Amino acid sequence: MEDVTNMYISPLPDSPYVKPFRFNYTQNGKAKSWDLLEVHDSVAIVVFNITRKRMIFVKQFRPAIYYNCISLEDRRANKIDEKKYPASLGIALEMCAGIIDKNKSIEEIAREEVLEECGYEVKVSNLEKILSYRSGVGVEGAKQHFFYCEVTDDMKTAQGGGVDDEIIDVVEKTIPEIEEMLKSQETLASPPSCLFALMWFLHHKADKFRQ
Repeated sequence: MEDVTNMYISPLPDSPYVKPFRFNYTQNGKAKSWDLLEVHDSVAIVVFNITRKRMIFVKQFRPAIYYNCISLEDRRANKIDEKKYPASLGIALEMCAGIIDKNKSIEEIAREEVLEECGYEVKVSNLEKILSYRSGVGVEGAKQHFFYCEVTDDMKTAQGGGVDDEIIDVVEKTIPEIEEMLKSQETLASPPSCLFALMWFLHHKADKFRQ
């Protein structure tokens, strides 16, 4: 996963995933503008293995995290110094998640993500819809649909790790490990939605698994 080389920055061509644009408006009689990104809505799933009482995470290299670990001065270089900035800086621990880019229900897309990323074969009926919220409100405001899913070892039918050219590792953590993770005063390479999901789990679900 950390075998990432030949990194450099280039202008953005037409992208099927991110479309930058400027939004113009008048507020209280004053003309304003704001630069935005049009992106896909998404699903995120908290997956908890009740057989072994482990939370299932996915770990992957995130270029956005890596880029923001590079100093402003070094970003101007034609090529990134990979010794000064190892790929490990961009490794993120997250919930199972994926964009909504298929003509399917959000529940079916969430079910597919659990199989593709984590390797568990679940039914739509196994998914508990928690809520939907807006992510990246400064530049995108896309909607993310948040689910909870309990799985067992018997439901593990595949290796997981994503599809096509995705490189994803499946990581398991105990409830005490989750609690320690949230107490950490270090910078965590996890998005706010992941941290919210863990706090939601500890508040609403964890007690019945502590025995």
